[in-house]
Parts: sequence; structure tokens; C-alpha cells
Amino acid sequence: MSERIHVAIVGGGIGGLAAAAALIHRGISVAVYEQSTALREVGAGVFIYPNSLRQLERMGLGDGLAAVGAEVGTGSEYYRMDGSIVGKILTTDSSNWNGMYGMHRADLLAAFVGSLPSGTIHTGHRCVGLSQDAAGAHLTFENGNVASADVVIAADGINSVLQKYVVEPSAPEYAGCRAYRGLISAAMIPEWRPEAHQVWMGDGKHFMVFPVRRGELLNYVGFVPTTNATAESWSAIGDRDELAASYAGWDSRVTNLLSKVETCFWWGLYDRKPLDKWVSGRLALLGDAAHPMLPHLGQGANQAIEDGTALAVLLDDCENKRSIGAALESYESLRRPRTSMVQAEARKNGLRYDSKYTDLGQRDKEISSSSAFRKSLYDYDIEKEALALIRARGLVSSERA
Repeated sequence: MSERIHVAIVGGGIGGLAAAAALIHRGISVAVYEQSTALREVGAGVFIYPNSLRQLERMGLGDGLAAVGAEVGTGSEYYRMDGSIVGKILTTDSSNWNGMYGMHRADLLAAFVGSLPSGTIHTGHRCVGLSQDAAGAHLTFENGNVASADVVIAADGINSVLQKYVVEPSAPEYAGCRAYRGLISAAMIPEWRPEAHQVWMGDGKHFMVFPVRRGELLNYVGFVPTTNATAESWSAIGDRDELAASYAGWDSRVTNLLSKVETCFWWGLYDRKPLDKWVSGRLALLGDAAHPMLPHLGQGANQAIEDGTALAVLLDDCENKRSIGAALESYESLRRPRTSMVQAEARKNGLRYDSKYTDLGQRDKEISSSSAFRKSLYDYDIEKEALALIRARGLVSSERA
């Protein structure tokens, strides 16, 4: 990049901060605007898989993540609701690299914050509008402040304020499912396999557990069908008795864990059909603002990290500010097919997990044979793909010249 570009990111969640880290790693000026008065994540777990971890390690975050993450590997298995084994859960890429952590969201957020220069993040900035002209993109905030940048990245979630400047707004689609989630001390269940990600499936619902925070805590999530839409919230208090009753008669490992739960949260599951556009002028959508997905592949945060990496690589290649539009169009063309595929596969995997099959033997066969797809998912290297796109387009340009 021969001419310095300044990027404004709206949204200080995982996707926005990952994009900031990727851009700053490549020497691009960044400001992050977050609507909350303080950066915080509630007590919930998230997976970091090989496809995003290799990118984060290249940004210099590897040691920090290793210090707070919980490596997931040995003993990871799928079960029917009665505890009978269906198959192993893949925890490596095809090279057998185990680049998979269970992370407390607050720990992941703190790792990103710690990697950014002081003054990068501006809290208490709720974005309410955007305009663009030849000089740049201009953001207005509820607090009366304004900010200008060469590029704006909308990382402001499934209910994005900025999405309407790219496409006609559409309501998120409710998946008919409520997820109960929470954390429990691993010391309360000493017999639990310390590195295990375990998933129980059956009866229209499923339940999973995996370690976070160096294995000190277990993150559990119970996915329960509902007839009425539940809010898409990370902080709504759930009913722990209702949660326990939903899994009565399941494997004793599930019921024993739930007997020790004191409090939990719930949130409704939503996604959206793939958007027709992600980019308009200097504005690009990222993460849930572009491609909200159900959590049944654990790829929501990972795909947002891929988005940020792709943007950083492509913007770094800009020879001058006049190249920004082409870089953002390249970002959309590179990312939309992959995230649309992951969105669709997450929906399909939810049907497997919730036993929406007339023949559970077929379901079990698909679960057991899913490692080939998982390997392709984890092997994907967005940095290499973006660099290959740059090379290919450079060759085409030179041939046309």
C-alpha cells in the first residue's frame, strides 16, 4: 500500500476487533467505534478453529490465545441422547494440526484489545448515519460526534444499522430454537474429560459441552425448540429448571451437569438468507452484518475473522485510494460464496444434531462421515486465497494492458 488508507470500523465485538487487528498488522490506520460505554462480553464460550487460528497466529496473537484458551482434542465425541457413541468429533485440520480452542468470549475480546494500539477503540459511539462523497465516508453518532474515513467496515451485528446503506433491509429469520447457555466450574465435575467437546443429539434438541479458560470452566449449551420467537440476546436470564426438565431422561452425564447449574442465560437463534450485496462504495459489511449463521458449525466468529483478514490483505494491496472500490468488490467476490456455503451447512448440521431424520441410522452415518467436510473447512487459508486473487487479477490486468 503506497498511499495511507484510514479505516473506520463500526462495532467492537469479536468481528470488529479481529478486523482491526488484521488491518493494523498490515500497517493500515484504524479506528473502532463501539456503541457500548465499555467493551465487555458476557460469560459464554466460542470455538476458535484452525481456519481462523492460523490467521490470528500470523497477527502475533498466538501466545496470548494459548494462555487463555482451552485446547480441545482428546475424547471429543458425538452421542445419541442415551449416551451411545455416534462418532468422533474432528479437532484437527488435514495436516493433523490441532488448532482448536474453547474460548471464553471475554478472554478472546481482551486478547484483541490488548493487541491494539492505545486510542484505537472509541466507546460510547452509537452510529446513526453514514454518507459518502469523493473525499471519503462520513459517520455520525448519537453523541453528536462525526468521523471520516476512506473505508467503513460495518461489524455491527445481525441488526446492523449500516446494512441498509448496502441492501434493502430484511428481518432475521428465527430458527424455532432457544439456546440455553452458561458456565460451570470444571472442579465441580472432576470426572469430565478435560479436553473434550461432547455433543448429545436427539428428541428434537441437542446439548453440548466444551472447556474454556485453560480448562477451568466448562461451557454448556442446550438447544431447545420453541413455538414462540425468543429474543436474539446474549444476556437474557434463562430458567435453569426449564433447562433441566428439557433433558430429563438423557445420558446421566448431561443430567448430572445440569443438576449443578445455578443460573443460565438464553438467546434465540436467527440467521438470514445470503445477501445480494455486501459492498456499496466505501462501505463493506462484515460478520453477522453480512452473513449471520446458526451456531451448529461453530463458525460464526471464525468466518468474521476470515472476513477481516481478507479485507486487510486486499486493502494492503491498494496502490492508492482510487483502488479502494476495486479492493472492496474483490472482498465481496471472495467471501460471499464461502460464507453462503457455511451458512447452508450450519442449517443442515442443525437438523442432524436435532435428529430431524426419519432414519437416525442415516443421521449417524452422516455425522460419522463428516470429517472430510470439516477438514476442508479447517484447511481453508483466507490469506492465501486473497493473495491468489490479487495475483490472478494482476495477471488479467497486465494481459489487458
